[in-house]
Amino acid sequence: MTEFFVVLTTCPDESTAAHIARDLVQSRLAACVTRQPVHSTYTWQGRINDEPEVLLIIKTLASRFAELEKRLQSLHPYDVPEIIALPVAPDRRLLAWLSAEAIP
Repeated sequence: MTEFFVVLTTCPDESTAAHIARDLVQSRLAACVTRQPVHSTYTWQGRINDEPEVLLIIKTLASRFAELEKRLQSLHPYDVPEIIALPVAPDRRLLAWLSAEAIP
């Protein structure tokens, strides 16, 4: 069975999130990217920050993750972008669709 990942990252605003999402889908590194407004509390350079962000929920194949991670790092405006990959077990129909869409 092909391994499937959901990758999470946050962006500073909707414009950046939309640009990254479109690039990942257009380049077929992701089959789908969902954008969701969130509010993040985190420590950066010794300060506690409380900021609105946009969460990207990226659906891809495990075999595409290394290339997707490099692309995210090159597109992302943050010095240290949050990139979290979670392996999941999708329904076989979803996996078939994903396998067809997230390939070069």
